[in-house]
Amino acid sequence: MGQLLLITAIGSLLITLLLMPLSKKVRNKELSSKTFTSLFITTFIVSFISVFLTVYISKIDLSWTIFLYVIPVVAIIGAIFAVGKEQKIKSAIVLVGIIGIGYLVSAPFLNANEKFKSSEMKEKTEISSFDETKTPASVPPKFVKNKMKKAFGQVPNTSYYELGNLQIQKVNDQYVYIAPVEFSGFFKWFNGKTTPGYFTMSATDSSDNPKFVKAEMSYVPSAYLNKNLERHIRLQNPSLIFYGDPQLEIDEDGKPYYIRSYGEFISARNGFDVKGVVLVDAETGATEKIAIADVPAFIDGAVSPEAVSLQNSYYGNYVHGFWNSLVGKKDVKLPSDEGTEANVSPIFMEDGEMYYFTDFTSPKEGVDSMLGYALTHARTGEATYYTGNLEESYMDSQGALEIIEKKFIEKEWEGEMPILYNFYGEASWLSAVLDANGFLQNYFIVSAANPEISAYGTTPNEALRLYKTALSRGGSTVDGTSNAEEAKATVKVVRVYKERVGDFTIVSFLANTGENFIVSTEVAPFAIYLQEGDQATITYAKTGEDFQPVKALQIEGLK
Repeated sequence: MGQLLLITAIGSLLITLLLMPLSKKVRNKELSSKTFTSLFITTFIVSFISVFLTVYISKIDLSWTIFLYVIPVVAIIGAIFAVGKEQKIKSAIVLVGIIGIGYLVSAPFLNANEKFKSSEMKEKTEISSFDETKTPASVPPKFVKNKMKKAFGQVPNTSYYELGNLQIQKVNDQYVYIAPVEFSGFFKWFNGKTTPGYFTMSATDSSDNPKFVKAEMSYVPSAYLNKNLERHIRLQNPSLIFYGDPQLEIDEDGKPYYIRSYGEFISARNGFDVKGVVLVDAETGATEKIAIADVPAFIDGAVSPEAVSLQNSYYGNYVHGFWNSLVGKKDVKLPSDEGTEANVSPIFMEDGEMYYFTDFTSPKEGVDSMLGYALTHARTGEATYYTGNLEESYMDSQGALEIIEKKFIEKEWEGEMPILYNFYGEASWLSAVLDANGFLQNYFIVSAANPEISAYGTTPNEALRLYKTALSRGGSTVDGTSNAEEAKATVKVVRVYKERVGDFTIVSFLANTGENFIVSTEVAPFAIYLQEGDQATITYAKTGEDFQPVKALQIEGLK
């Protein structure tokens, strides 16, 4: 608060000096010292209150550039009442102020190259293969929010509150969604004073039920006056530049904090480059400014999704400057708007770190081919752009969603949160499928390069298992997680499980070696006759997974 008062005082003094006739003459009339002093103090007080209330109500920053909008206006008024040399000086200040406003207005046309440079990404071809023994954090937020709303009866004084924004993060090595309980209006805040806690639910297991965690929070986005989170952050940091909404983060002990990304303008008051976060204890309001390099380990999303989405737009649009983004559009690529948060989707990769995913498509209308995709590290802001296999054409996220919509057109199911993975060496879209009420029905996987190859199952791992089989019968190479070598073996069948999928049957069997194998009757038609006790000669991909894909199978004694 002290910094705010100081900046407000300096700004108010500047405004007062521009407004007041310092020569004590108003249109050739001399002001007495007492009148001048009284008028000066009154003008300063009114200016101080006006600046303070503007910041308090609008929560706008007080960086020096904000005063460029004010200077010409007050200087014009001051010049009208001034005389002689003072009038000329203030008239000159008006001109300088107008030039300053021109600088602010023209910035978006002039700083495109700086924006692109601030967003430059490392380039690679493909992400590494996904470890199929793990489960991707693929439960869609829309489904989670529905379940949390149905569990809202766990909250004491339910009528006072409503569910806040959903966030995904890692807590104690578990991927979870968290959502704060927020006030539902001014009078509810006035009576309740604090919110009672937050909800948490698994981001990998759709059968998990939301759990309400008690943790009183005073400083939240839905509070009012000085307890309003954004206002509290602004009063403590009056000159910082923020971009994006505050986000809830939970430490390993379950204690809630709010963070908000801060940074710098690219130039003038335009553009944004993230530099760190402001961390707020949701209970006490204790505030700390932290640089990106020093962000605590429990914070997964130090860079706001809004800031990442902005950086993606810089990288895609301004590769050859501002005017090329409007005319010609050479090498321009548009970031997708299919993300779950501010057009990006937060996901956790195998390294346990959170990244923001987005795909890029052509600016040409009617084209659904993907030009590439990006992963931005949510703690550091470092981004990598993946071009994909340049010899193949990948469809974008919108194309994947359209395939899902057509697949379930009679049921009116839709895809949610499409994410591109490398499954078995194949670039593949994984998407949750929801019904019209927002309930999760299955998981759908489709090849980005070969849309005719797809599979779906009730869990991500089941969909992966079926997708592996679909790839095998579709002629694609199933590499698995480690560029699997082809192997042959003669084994005795101990257990068999058969499952009908579409026009074919998926046969899973346990061998006397302790290994499990999976084969489709499309690949090996006679696998339908496989039974316990059979001796079988198989050719398979040695992936080391729970179920290794069989490419050829011959049952001894069966002709």
